[in-house]
Amino acid sequence: MYNGSDYDGASGDNNLSDNYSSPYLMPWPQRTSWIAIFTLMLFVAIVGNTLVAWIVLAHRRMKTVTNYFLVNLSLADLTMSLFNCIFNFTFMLNSHWPFGGFYCTVNNFIANVTVAASVFTLVAISFDRYIAIVHPLRPRMSKCIARIAITLIWLASCILAVPCLLYSQIISHKYSNGEIRIVCIIVWPDGLPSVSQQDFIYNIVFTVLTYLIPVSVMGVCYSRMSYILWRSQTIGELNQRQAESIQSKRKVVRMFMVIVMLFAVCWLPYHGYFVYQFIDDQVISYKYVQHIFLAFYWLAMSNAMINPLVYYYMNARFFNLTYFHRH
Repeated sequence: MYNGSDYDGASGDNNLSDNYSSPYLMPWPQRTSWIAIFTLMLFVAIVGNTLVAWIVLAHRRMKTVTNYFLVNLSLADLTMSLFNCIFNFTFMLNSHWPFGGFYCTVNNFIANVTVAASVFTLVAISFDRYIAIVHPLRPRMSKCIARIAITLIWLASCILAVPCLLYSQIISHKYSNGEIRIVCIIVWPDGLPSVSQQDFIYNIVFTVLTYLIPVSVMGVCYSRMSYILWRSQTIGELNQRQAESIQSKRKVVRMFMVIVMLFAVCWLPYHGYFVYQFIDDQVISYKYVQHIFLAFYWLAMSNAMINPLVYYYMNARFFNLTYFHRH
């Protein structure tokens, strides 16, 4: 699902039958526009997430538990941008997979692992902030525990993506006009994605575990934190040290609330497309569906670009360390 393997980029049925028409290829002006849009997004995502990791790892005062999770989030986004999005976009744009069977499996696996790792990291950050703000007397998460949590995040993400390792394959098809196309898809034991009940169940479970439940949990956590930090007690009723602490916590919570909301917005259309595809299996044949899918895919992938921009805009330390090292 998250690798685009359920979408074959053709303007016909998604069944690889022998009566296929020629795959739909965009006119060059449209292709050039999409290439420019994706190239810009990937450039910002790669540079931005690399800078985030460097800022935290190269500066001792930035090595906090929360920032370790931010580095992990940047690592997941960077991996997705470098090793999945570039290849997947090429596949969807050209209706052809030229990268071989091995990387088909790797690409599908990386896609689901990085999506899961990103959202699980956001959940871990919300739990860390929740304990610090709602239960300040409880022991804080140590750096050692944070490293263990990050390891478990990647382990759980890999387990969730195991079907991609087991069932990914490339299929070659010759069209009636003599053209040959190769597609990279996940072929389940009960058939192709368009007819597979196992594919439907897996994608629903994946959506619930990596979108619906995490977004709901984070929504509850940040609602509770907001109530604690912005309740009736005003800054004027506190001494200077307490007021500064509250202001600092508010800034951090506000930043992560923005990140979570952007995650929910960026991924909602993409999830919605695949849910609708299971309801209407003819959606792949609709006019302009390739443009619609690419737009949804770009929006989902752009979340990797947006996160570093939010850090630099809403976190003075990230901005200052980046700025002063450039001047």
